[in-house]
Amino acid sequence: MTLELANSQSVDVITKLLKELYLELGEESESIKFMTPEFVQQMLASKQTEIYLAYNHNREVVGIISLTETQSFYAGGKYGVIDEMYITPGFRSKNIGSQIISDIKQIAKQKGLKRIDVTAPTEERWIRTVDFYKRNGFEFTGPKLKLII
Repeated sequence: MTLELANSQSVDVITKLLKELYLELGEESESIKFMTPEFVQQMLASKQTEIYLAYNHNREVVGIISLTETQSFYAGGKYGVIDEMYITPGFRSKNIGSQIISDIKQIAKQKGLKRIDVTAPTEERWIRTVDFYKRNGFEFTGPKLKLII
């Protein structure tokens, strides 16, 4: 598996994978309305959020992860946030997710980030997802709340 920074030529595959992710999550299904090629292109152009695609040895896209750089006093400066991570169903349980996290940790270190946060689903049906992140070094710090403006 290789992890590569996506570019504007990857907009269609990014849009497709993010729609699949949000449909699977259910609670974020309203986010699908944002998943247009134009919006994905705008996000890529901002350079604040980087999107990486995971490819298998046959150059098939098997996963996606986003890394947004932010900063905070509580984090001691710059840190990263994983807002989206998705492995296509046929490639799950093949260690691809752990490889992606390992690669993202290296990218974060190169950027001088102090830590990486991720919001994992809290419903009981997603316990495997939470366990995955814990196995890969993440610590549970509490739920995330949102306010729509």
